[in-house]
Amino acid sequence: MNQAPQFNEALEAVEQLPAQAQAELIEIVRRRLAEQGRERLHEEVRQARDEFAAGGCSPASPDELLGEILS
Repeated sequence: MNQAPQFNEALEAVEQLPAQAQAELIEIVRRRLAEQGRERLHEEVRQARDEFAAGGCSPASPDELLGEILS
């Protein structure tokens, strides 16, 4: 599905708003993106904790981790 037309339509709609409304919209979008990022991070931490609790991973020192990455 091509989303370029939807994006362009949204952009054109925003351009029709007064400058103050555009600024408010930008702040709303920034806050929502930040919240989505926090939710994504929260979910990743939850999954990592679940994996650790299930024995799917074990503690390792930074040197051990680096060794695994470089091998």
